[in-house]
Amino acid sequence: MGIGLSAQGVNMNRLPGWDKHSYGYHGDDGHSFCSSGTGQPYGPTFTTGDVIGCCVNLINNTCFYTKNGHSLGIAFTDLPSNLYPTVGLQTPGEIVDANFGQQPFVFDIEDYMREWRAKIQSTIKRFPIGDRLGEWQAMLQNMVSSYLVHHGYCSTATAFARVTDTTIQEEQTSIKNRQRIQKLVLAGRVGEAIEATQQLYPGLLEHNPNLLFMLKCRQFVEMVNGTDSEVRCFSARSPRSQDSYPGSPSLSPRHGSSNSHLHSTGADSPTCSNGVMSTKSKQSHSKYPTLSSSSSSSSSSSPSSVNYSESNSTDSTKSQQHSSTSNQETSDSEMEMEAEHYPNGVLENSSTRIMNGTYKHEEILQTDESSMEDSCPQRQLCGGNHAATERMIQFGRELQILSEQLCREYGKNTMHKKMLQDAFSLLAYSDPWNCPVGQQLDPIQREPVCAALNSAILESQNLPKQPPLMLALGQASECLRLMARVGLGSCSFARVDDYLH
Repeated sequence: MGIGLSAQGVNMNRLPGWDKHSYGYHGDDGHSFCSSGTGQPYGPTFTTGDVIGCCVNLINNTCFYTKNGHSLGIAFTDLPSNLYPTVGLQTPGEIVDANFGQQPFVFDIEDYMREWRAKIQSTIKRFPIGDRLGEWQAMLQNMVSSYLVHHGYCSTATAFARVTDTTIQEEQTSIKNRQRIQKLVLAGRVGEAIEATQQLYPGLLEHNPNLLFMLKCRQFVEMVNGTDSEVRCFSARSPRSQDSYPGSPSLSPRHGSSNSHLHSTGADSPTCSNGVMSTKSKQSHSKYPTLSSSSSSSSSSSPSSVNYSESNSTDSTKSQQHSSTSNQETSDSEMEMEAEHYPNGVLENSSTRIMNGTYKHEEILQTDESSMEDSCPQRQLCGGNHAATERMIQFGRELQILSEQLCREYGKNTMHKKMLQDAFSLLAYSDPWNCPVGQQLDPIQREPVCAALNSAILESQNLPKQPPLMLALGQASECLRLMARVGLGSCSFARVDDYLH
């Protein structure tokens, strides 16, 4: 019996090792055969009941064998790529049981891999930087700073810039405004996020029809979920919700520019440029016609930021207090991406709050499940409100019209068609949360939409749409993938994730 490796096209009627591009270890004499009929003494013989292992090291292109869990040393060096495991049988009735990892190996392969992983990582750490250490440090600090700014960690970015003496390229007000928009999207309040984007970054969505359509499809999904203000304003179960959304504007795919949560002062209402509020009045003209809005405006406004009702409670006193204090300057610590009391349309009372708008989705899902088990075991479409359901259906018709209009102007878009079909498919099931397309309702699905909108805002301000740190990590991951494709085995022990923790 011979056990070894062979290239494609090798004669399968001969034992491995006897022909060119064939390598084998034979049990009758314990010799190793390297593309030759003449063997070299290598190890002990093996017979019935022995477990023979064959290990190929793609880092140094060597091969060694094991017998009953003990290494016999390197048998072959300078092996070519694209070899296949081969077993040759000569005696009638011979039987082999092959294990390619479906069962634990007798040989401690994990310890062997740890040894090589340590060697590769040590090589990476010893990579010479030389006299350019200062340049590398400054570059890395700028990359970290831009990453914090990109994701809206305002106070952290400010503190980091102060310690490292780096410069933040974006105004703090603009960072905080982007952060607010991200929070709205992550909370499922996409309609409000669209309105805030229009107020703070005029013309952005009109010049990005694909982004606009993606946001509107997500808004429809959130209507099904019961989290978007378009349907929450109809809910009779939440008095605080109605206080927070007086006369909710009739948002539609042909979006308007008014929003009850973007407090204005009439003729002196501040408009925005580059994400920073200014006191000059400016009329925003949308490419798409708007529907009428019954939104009422507040009498107070902050010239440097946009105010939102970010909590949900039946306590009307707290509601008034929040409204009266929302125009005060928000501290940096409050502006961080922390969990706030965003409702998700499942349960709305003063004793239990479902948290959205945070990156800790495991906690969100756990809270959501426990709350439903205790107080709201059966989720309903649009929160179970008939008027909200009718508004959602009307919005869906308007979304279909927008799709047709974009198709006429820009041609067919298969991605648009799929997004629309997936969103509308939710209505085909009595329980959208437990259906083949129900994953759309998972809060984690808001993140790609949030990231796309955030990148578009940054690009409109002539800032990188992706932080350089993420680009560098992506490039490193792609290099490792290309290394694996060409057979450089060391890439297996140089995963990017190992250096991020």
